[in-house]
Amino acid sequence: MTASKTQVSITPAGDVLTLCGPSGPTRFHAIWLRDNALDADTRDPGNNQRLITMADIPTDLTISAARANGDTIDVTFDPEGKTVTFPLAWLAANAYDRPQDSAIGRLPAGATAWRSDLNGDIPTGSLPELKSDKTRLRDWLAGIRRYGFAKVTGMQARAGELFEIVSLFGYVRETNYGRHFEVRTEVNPVNLAFTGLGLQAHTDNPYRDPVPSVQVLACLDNSAEGGENMLVDGFACARRLLAEDPEGFAALAGHSARFAYSGSAGVALSSQRPMIELSPEGMLKAIRFNSRSWAPLTDVPFDRMETYYRAFRRLSDIIDDEAMEVTFKMEPGEAIIFDNTRVLHARKGYSGEGSRWLQGCYSDMDGVLSTLAALEAAQ
Repeated sequence: MTASKTQVSITPAGDVLTLCGPSGPTRFHAIWLRDNALDADTRDPGNNQRLITMADIPTDLTISAARANGDTIDVTFDPEGKTVTFPLAWLAANAYDRPQDSAIGRLPAGATAWRSDLNGDIPTGSLPELKSDKTRLRDWLAGIRRYGFAKVTGMQARAGELFEIVSLFGYVRETNYGRHFEVRTEVNPVNLAFTGLGLQAHTDNPYRDPVPSVQVLACLDNSAEGGENMLVDGFACARRLLAEDPEGFAALAGHSARFAYSGSAGVALSSQRPMIELSPEGMLKAIRFNSRSWAPLTDVPFDRMETYYRAFRRLSDIIDDEAMEVTFKMEPGEAIIFDNTRVLHARKGYSGEGSRWLQGCYSDMDGVLSTLAALEAAQ
């Protein structure tokens, strides 16, 4: 969009600015433009944080003049008499006068739903290369954004090495399990994860609010029979439920589930969140599914309870469907990282012969997405 191809007009009341270019008109409210002014008095040039509050913007704000100037437009606001310059490309990139996607159950930007056919295309990065090559790190992080998980190879099979993965993008989130936790068979375990039992695909820590949104599992030893890791795309499962049973999907998204955990001394965690979480615009935000941590359901009306349980059962069956899962066995020196608000993880049962030792820790997706955004901006 350039000035030579853009016509500028203001409503008689001065409350709306319209830019009319080859692709048609785009409108901006005066209050939106003033709130998003790019001048140094409004936003810090170093960190782009706002230096004003809404109280600093006049309630009788209007646009008194607007003029295209090359690839920018100058907008004057009254009663301040303040002129602000906006790049036309910036306005086009941030335009909100456009058709809004309101499809229920749609995926976040950059995400791709997957099923078992992803087995041959798992995003993978070698730890030494991820440390030294920003392009490989960017592509690996983009894989996590797209699929919700990725593998790591080339690690030292030693305790604490998983922290090297987290340091690529963020910080460890410590919980009551410690800065990290061990996953191997124990006598009288405090959590079923520490036995040789097979586990249904689940998200971790749904009894926390907020939940840790990233989990890392690193393999130090895996000589036991069985114990394959399984991953399931919770967003793909939710979308399949929506296609099969829209009413059931609405029940799981529209009512809070309850989760609880008190397996350790001094710990009594609980949360009240929907099993399928949507944004107000209908976009998938998070999945919380963990039958081991399910608490009595008390937030669903009597006349909706049967519908809720019907949908709960169907979602459970979909999650258990082998057509939805990616399965692999990690070798020592390998790890997986996944979005714990999207990807469910599980393992097949394993025998007492041989040994199986994984270390795990938690982090958060904001670090993944922040590092990725910074690397993409630096291209």
